[in-house]
Amino acid sequence: MLRAIIFDMDGVICDSEPLHMQAFQQVLQAQGIVVTDQEYYDKYLAHDDRGSFAAALKDHGQAGLDAQQMQSLIVRKSKIFDVMMKEGLVIYPGADVFARRASAQYALALATGARRLEAEFVLKKAKIRDVFAAVVSADDVKLGKPEPEAFERALAQLNQMRLHETPEIKAAEVAVIEDSPRCIRTVKRLGMKAVGMATSYKAEELREADLVINTFVGFSLQTIEALFV
Repeated sequence: MLRAIIFDMDGVICDSEPLHMQAFQQVLQAQGIVVTDQEYYDKYLAHDDRGSFAAALKDHGQAGLDAQQMQSLIVRKSKIFDVMMKEGLVIYPGADVFARRASAQYALALATGARRLEAEFVLKKAKIRDVFAAVVSADDVKLGKPEPEAFERALAQLNQMRLHETPEIKAAEVAVIEDSPRCIRTVKRLGMKAVGMATSYKAEELREADLVINTFVGFSLQTIEALFV
């Protein structure tokens, strides 16, 4: 039985992955590192900023930055991304309508690798902040996505908010909407159902998901509910 839905944000609610990539590439270029678009999508997209930089630096022979140096890269990337986001962020068609419809029947949470500031900006821009009972960002976890902590914390927060007479929501009663193959694998290991959003990757690359969709436009909530029959 479906009882809760956890949404990713980048690549699910908003078309922000290209902006993250461009900001990431600009910062690394200043470090003498060139990351191609394909490399970004193949290796770094599923991580939060810290994880992306750590992986890229290691891959390009610049591992070993201290905490202050790493934080400097993250801050620089954030500043570049914030400007891009305010100027060119696109909310995916139908995302707001679907989220609002789903919230009328199920508990909703957001589990994102983005910063809290970014998450709040996107949800407010999409005019759906009020439908999410829980929001877990990269600022709220020790180990960012694709590690399981964000999904586990999102479920825990939903359970903290439920009425006392309501049974605890189990992982098997949760659907997660994700655009990353790595995160889809994490979701499946947790025992949750995975809905792949084919925006950042081709549908065939999301084949481990229980269901793959291309858009929220015309998408029926009953299609997700059918996964729990």
